[in-house]
Amino acid sequence: MINFEDFNKIDIRVGQIIKVEKLPNAKTTTHKLTIDFGNAIGIKQSCARVVNYTNEELIGKRIIGVINLPPKQIGQNMSEVFTVGLPDANGECVLVSPDKDVPLGGRLY
Repeated sequence: MINFEDFNKIDIRVGQIIKVEKLPNAKTTTHKLTIDFGNAIGIKQSCARVVNYTNEELIGKRIIGVINLPPKQIGQNMSEVFTVGLPDANGECVLVSPDKDVPLGGRLY
């Protein structure tokens, strides 16, 4: 168990995917997502396996990301944000996203 103060250390924000690239030479299909978290946070990169979506479905999609974890090297790319998802019946990522329009950069509470 963690306490409430520990939970408050996790900075979880809403962002909008503005660009999607499939990473070449990856062991498994991986995408580089460029995500806009609004003026206060800016544009961040995230690497994620999102094979349940077409690029067209991803562009403009609002997602949830943890923005205060240390960057992680994924192949030749640096992932700055941990994009949050849940596994479907096949173990593939279904992105967590708000069901209503909320401002970019809004913090989960």
